[in-house]
Amino acid sequence: MLLALIRHGQTDWNLAVRMQGRTDIPLNDTGREQALIAAAALDAAPWDAVVSSPLVRARETAEIIATTIGVPLGSTYDELIEQDFGVAEGTLVAELDTRWPLRDFAGKEPDHEVGPRGIRALERIASDHAGGRVLAVAHGTLIRHTLAEITGHDARDYPRLDNASSSLVRLTDAAWRVVTVGGVDVDEALPALDGRAEPTRLAS
Repeated sequence: MLLALIRHGQTDWNLAVRMQGRTDIPLNDTGREQALIAAAALDAAPWDAVVSSPLVRARETAEIIATTIGVPLGSTYDELIEQDFGVAEGTLVAELDTRWPLRDFAGKEPDHEVGPRGIRALERIASDHAGGRVLAVAHGTLIRHTLAEITGHDARDYPRLDNASSSLVRLTDAAWRVVTVGGVDVDEALPALDGRAEPTRLAS
């Protein structure tokens, strides 16, 4: 099975660089355009379905992609929802270190729970679409933690993923393998993650 984890398009809170988490902010016009560009950039091989997080910014991104490439719009998966940042949601990212230097936001979903939750999402999607090629629209932090859970890295080692960027994972012999990170081949990404090379910006 091949699964593309796509970060949703831009929202006004992304543009303002605010913590978003589970606050249900819609796409802005740029985000809708990014979803169209993401659809055009997908490889030509047929995809079987587009699924998503239930949050509106992810669902709308999924709807745009599904309509553009003519693929069925599938289910939402609660496990694909973004990490809950509790009281920090809505705060400018530039203010976080001053207000919460330890990032210990009240109501925050523990970091160590996010990656395993992402893996549960992959397993559910794989069960529902056995052997298929599926596009799953989710959220930047959730995607980074999920990839880190697969590769054994700290999620903080992963770069920020651009809106509408795609990271590929493949299920082979009951094990998940990361193929690309934000559009960059994993063999190029891993040296940077392991500290063996200067980190590079991983864009879609």
